[in-house]
Amino acid sequence: MMRIGWIQTEPVYGEVAENLAAVRAAVQRTAADLWVLPELFSTGYLFGDRAELERLAEPLDGGPTVRGLAEIAGSCGTVLVGGLPERGTDGRIYNAAVAVDRAGVRAHYRKIHLFDREKEWFDPGDLPFSVVPLAGARVGMMVCFDWRFPEATRALALLGAQVVVHPSNLVQPHCQAAMVTRALENRLFIATTNRIGTEERGGFRLSFTGASQIVGPDGRILSRGPDDRPAAEVVAIDPSEADDKRATPRNDLLADRRPEFYL
Repeated sequence: MMRIGWIQTEPVYGEVAENLAAVRAAVQRTAADLWVLPELFSTGYLFGDRAELERLAEPLDGGPTVRGLAEIAGSCGTVLVGGLPERGTDGRIYNAAVAVDRAGVRAHYRKIHLFDREKEWFDPGDLPFSVVPLAGARVGMMVCFDWRFPEATRALALLGAQVVVHPSNLVQPHCQAAMVTRALENRLFIATTNRIGTEERGGFRLSFTGASQIVGPDGRILSRGPDDRPAAEVVAIDPSEADDKRATPRNDLLADRRPEFYL
């Protein structure tokens, strides 16, 4: 069995230390093998422009977010997955997600499908989807707007993921409902962690919808958060349930694919 949880936060824009402290407090209250945090949980989301993002972006090696997550992971004996603005060694800036334990980064993903004004701020992700062993499960990462593209979850399923972790800053409806379908059509666990609150900067205003959730391979919602306040919850799952891809005794959702007919 594996204990997986979500931590739904309300980040304070630009205050990395304060946002890490909120995560630490939640992790210290409840034990879990793997925690999933929101997209860009350490900085907030609504950047004024690319120059402002550049001031908040940080490297993975030695940056304050990864360093803070590793400290929390080490003191609490867990793995944390969350989002941050990554300054690449090539000078580009990515909307990234990392999985961190006491030793540092265990897995790394750069958001492939940028949403709306993110195209003004970030460079598009350049790393393929991947699956890594974490906390006793095969885990794949995607970030927020990737949910709109069924290929993202399917790619992770084909790579052998049992659990998909999905840090998010959702402002549009439907994602939570759609992830039930993504879990069903791939028969895997999906943990979507969203943030709450409103950011208003530079004449733009965004409100985030909360309702973080964990869905099982059979489409059951195993955990669902509130839409209007910080919260955290842990559920126990058996990742091996995601290895059975049968929809009926004669239908395997991956083996029955006919990719030669797909565009």
